[in-house]
Amino acid sequence: MNMYIESIVLKNFRNYEDEKFEFSEGINVITGMNAQGKTNCAEAVFYLCTGYSPRATRDKQVIRYGQDKAYISGNARTQYGAVNVELTFYPDKKNIRINGVETLKMGELLGNINSVFFNPEELKLIKESPEDRRRFLDISLSQMNKKYFYALQKYKKILSQRNSLLKDENKDLIRETLPIWDAQLVKYAAVIIKERNEFLKLLSPFALEAHRFITGGKEELQVTAGYRYEGSEENISAQLLSDLSDSAEKSIILGYTTVGPHRDDLKIKINGEEVKTYGSQGQQRTAALSMKLAELEVFKTRFNEYPTLLLDDALSELDFSRRKRVLEMAEGLQTIITCTEADDAFSGKEARRFSVRGGKIENRE
Repeated sequence: MNMYIESIVLKNFRNYEDEKFEFSEGINVITGMNAQGKTNCAEAVFYLCTGYSPRATRDKQVIRYGQDKAYISGNARTQYGAVNVELTFYPDKKNIRINGVETLKMGELLGNINSVFFNPEELKLIKESPEDRRRFLDISLSQMNKKYFYALQKYKKILSQRNSLLKDENKDLIRETLPIWDAQLVKYAAVIIKERNEFLKLLSPFALEAHRFITGGKEELQVTAGYRYEGSEENISAQLLSDLSDSAEKSIILGYTTVGPHRDDLKIKINGEEVKTYGSQGQQRTAALSMKLAELEVFKTRFNEYPTLLLDDALSELDFSRRKRVLEMAEGLQTIITCTEADDAFSGKEARRFSVRGGKIENRE
């Protein structure tokens, strides 16, 4: 059995006043013109999985104009049984309820309903900064592993405090105090790095395989870590502690921490060439999509069930043959696809179809 989302309810969320989507376990297609609510539905599903939006910088932005709160609820089935997640958005806060029980910890939301999300903005994974590639790792690993999520939160807090110290004018105080901060920092950094290493060991061969399938075997995709820390958490801690010590004077001069997982990056290549620099727009899109499809397989390997795949306006820029191959790969798991219209690539595919306009479901098939 694979995890699947049975239904979601949207109340005063974006342009939805009060609507309910009831999904099939297979392919679900949401069609409509631009700005009618397709992406808002996909965003709501992602919110239920991760607690945050791939679009909004602040939660209050999702509250429908003129309303004082927004609400989304999702029911899902997993190998462990039924689960319900509810989020209520207010201008200054967000409430989380899991199976009717309120929680104040964002980490408790993660892992209840899992998804892999892809839309045109995910091209940042290939084209933009290392921060975007770290974001890919952090979102996926936080859904898979609460230990990772909490280590990441602790690391960011300690890193911020260490960076504040590095800006102090009293250099003697900095040199005296840095080792105390470093001992705390490497404890959480080692968890992050080790989990990222294990994730990439699983992801890389799956990404290679997915990319071969989508391109018809014409290209080879390689995804590797752009850093050198390996081994057990103890070994990683020791390596990083040594590097923090060696880089201390440089960090004092610059006023920020120059080594650690906050500086990590990925190397993404097609046929040995950096995709970011030398890849075409089509190659960059296919590489990013292959990595997302590989993420599905990592979930399956770790939890023995696939998460929901969200493809938000993700197929329109692919040629017909690649669209068909992506849909073939989506068989056997729940997929929610948004697009302006379902073309011939969907021919012969069983799918539940929704047509949305102005935040309302006009047709259900």
